[in-house]
Amino acid sequence: MTEYAPPLRDIRFAFEGVCDLPSLLALDDFSHVEADMVFAVLDEVGRFAAEVIAPTNVDGDRIGAQLIAGSDTDDGWAAVTTPESFRAAYAKLVESGFNAIPFEPDFGGGGFPWLVALAVQEMFTSGNMAFSLCNLLTQGSIDALQHHGSDEMKATYLPKMLTGEWSGTMNLSEPQAGSDVGAVATKAVPTGRDDGSYAISGTKIWITHGEQDLTDNIVHLVLARTPDAKPGTRGISMFLVPKFIPNDDGSLGDRNDVEVVSIEHKLGIHGSPTCVLSFGEKQNVHEAGAIGWLVGDEFTGMANMFTMMNNARLSVGLQGLSIAEMAYQHSLAYAHERLQGTAPGAERGVQSPIIDHPDVRRMLMTQRSWIDAMRYLMYFNGAMLDRSRSTDPEIAEWSERLAALLIPMSKSIGADVGNELTSIAVQIFGGMGYVEETGAAQYLRDVRIAAIYEGTNGIQGQDLVMRKLGGDQGSTVNQFIASFDDTVAALAAAPATKRFAEQLAESFDDARRAGDWLIANDSTLDKLGGATPYTRLLGTALCGALCGKAALAAQAKIDGGDASDDDQAFYDSKIVSARFFGEQILPSTSGLAAAVMAGADDLFAIPADQF
Repeated sequence: MTEYAPPLRDIRFAFEGVCDLPSLLALDDFSHVEADMVFAVLDEVGRFAAEVIAPTNVDGDRIGAQLIAGSDTDDGWAAVTTPESFRAAYAKLVESGFNAIPFEPDFGGGGFPWLVALAVQEMFTSGNMAFSLCNLLTQGSIDALQHHGSDEMKATYLPKMLTGEWSGTMNLSEPQAGSDVGAVATKAVPTGRDDGSYAISGTKIWITHGEQDLTDNIVHLVLARTPDAKPGTRGISMFLVPKFIPNDDGSLGDRNDVEVVSIEHKLGIHGSPTCVLSFGEKQNVHEAGAIGWLVGDEFTGMANMFTMMNNARLSVGLQGLSIAEMAYQHSLAYAHERLQGTAPGAERGVQSPIIDHPDVRRMLMTQRSWIDAMRYLMYFNGAMLDRSRSTDPEIAEWSERLAALLIPMSKSIGADVGNELTSIAVQIFGGMGYVEETGAAQYLRDVRIAAIYEGTNGIQGQDLVMRKLGGDQGSTVNQFIASFDDTVAALAAAPATKRFAEQLAESFDDARRAGDWLIANDSTLDKLGGATPYTRLLGTALCGALCGKAALAAQAKIDGGDASDDDQAFYDSKIVSARFFGEQILPSTSGLAAAVMAGADDLFAIPADQF
């Protein structure tokens, strides 16, 4: 099951109907980009994802990444191989230039909005999530270096990272420091050389694409402690540690003292090597460790890492959307083909395609409407990141604040709902979904990680409640909700969406009540106990609002009078999808509000030793 139909029409509708692409391209930073150019590029990206990347998906799962011990390599360094199809596809990706689309033209980038990069990521991830992870981490590394790297670093590393010839990783976790990054113990000691370098020593775990055979060099961004570092996150610095140290002319020089120790045997994304890396074990370049250089100022490592982590969290939410889309496409095709039972109203004794059965329709509509809603949420989030670059200080400040608010919801809604929808796809396949031959199970195994890495979804909830909601006493949340007043009014004015409008208003009231309760409550346990249901509540309500915005945009296209029959059918489907979300998914917010405001007493009423 590698067939993939890139949802280009859906993407274009989200860009125009929800994200207001024309006004985004009017910003100074994007004035060189035209809408036609955007969609022409995305057409090519979609073709590439379908024809080049998607066919590698099964190889990634069945062959996977393989560790080769140093004793079995010519140079004595342990290595990781990927499937041959990965290597061929990656070489074509480097030739395509698609990696560079959103980055600075000064280093070979296209200077497109991040919104466009999200659409590229969506299609690449749908094609093969394990393969696309190499690009995701590289893009995050590029972003961190653009913001915090020295001019020399940028000139040395960014051009080849933008092409994809060199890849990037982020190295946070250690055996004793998972989500608790403040426990990082990797050391960074000045080498005494005249190049400002440090010797890095320690072990990092969970390093995605930490070693592979796709790129000529790997640029590791590593969190470590200098000799005078304070305990906790305030004492962490970021270092650039390349696999090969570049020569002055940019060519590859000495092999650095970074080696893969092992790769994890995982539930899914088998083609993505998840590595344990050792820094400074072989002492081949310096007796105290691998050679690295400080990125930004000393002790600003966590702040620097969050530059790439915030975008990475949005991208991980997008993985949920991407795999849900792919799983939906295949479950929909199966629902048309599979004959089983006699549907209501069908001729007796004649088997019907299962798509004619009401329960299967409910599952397909749940998939379809949530996929639309997630795409609106994440693309809107990306557009806010772009608008934060506005030269108007008020627009920039509001957009930055709103983008930060939305990221924990984009990540957690995308990951949680992506898991749910992919499970629904398996259900539509029935017994055939439970066997590996159909491929449906792979999507479920692959997407499961999205709720875990880049900060578990529980951590996203804590961030939303304690920092985003609590940081300004709900001001940003309430201001954003109020911005949809006109949307609610317009929906209420049309008989077909009147109930949708009523439910959206009720869901916003649920969000306000739950938010006010969390802000007013002094108990940290109550706040944290309600964080996960609040994230789902607010995220669902905002998804509903964006669906309402989409429904109005679709109706405006129909009312324009120049839509073809095919276009009108498409816009009608968007209205139905939005209305289904509003009337049959949005009502869940009332139960979520009750869970938020129930407090944490029952969570701790049973002693830990009695569980």
